[in-house]
Amino acid sequence: MESQQQQYGGRTPYFYGPEGTLVQVDFALEAVNRGSTTLGIKTKDVAILASQLKPTRPLIDPSEKVFLIDDHVGATGAGYIGDVLKLIQELRVEAQKHNLTFGSPIDIKTAAETLSSYLHQYTIYAVRPLGASVIMAGKDPTGVQLYQVDPSGTFFRGSAFAVGQTSEQAIEYIQRKYDPKLGKDELITLAKDAIRTATSEDGPIEIGIVNGTDSKFHKIPLLTN
Repeated sequence: MESQQQQYGGRTPYFYGPEGTLVQVDFALEAVNRGSTTLGIKTKDVAILASQLKPTRPLIDPSEKVFLIDDHVGATGAGYIGDVLKLIQELRVEAQKHNLTFGSPIDIKTAAETLSSYLHQYTIYAVRPLGASVIMAGKDPTGVQLYQVDPSGTFFRGSAFAVGQTSEQAIEYIQRKYDPKLGKDELITLAKDAIRTATSEDGPIEIGIVNGTDSKFHKIPLLTN
């Protein structure tokens, strides 16, 4: 059987497939779909990030999934954990650069645009696209914000996102239960229920939250029940 590399003229890693898709980006998206179920939800005053914690092997502690980027913004992601960590580090560096250059915290849209540009470079040069999708939440002068950036460099702004395994089931659950008037505790319950309903598992869930009251992003104690 002819390999995909031969089928696409020996250029599969960096060029388009017959349907106009970027072949390696499609593979990167598949890597994201194998990751832990991860989501973000926001209302006008509160945004939360949540991710299922799953050890890769027995007796190994699961990797951290929700990260502080700056005092006012956090992020989570699904896909290859090494790639997720690389993107988290890139966001942290850009946040510090913005502080040093402009003397003010980075706004969430700029953070998303910066990460989008960084990921896009991997689609136009002969390197492996990063197999990770990131969701970030934060509070800036425009209010509480929620963004998702995928491996192609495309970014989205919205009220709810889900990536990783069973993400479609999770977002469907959120769509049924979402109300823009939900408070912090209700959003946490919604995120927990969405992940556990989608995965049919009761494992621990890591959650981070930012609200309009103190404008700080912080993690809450691990949810285990």
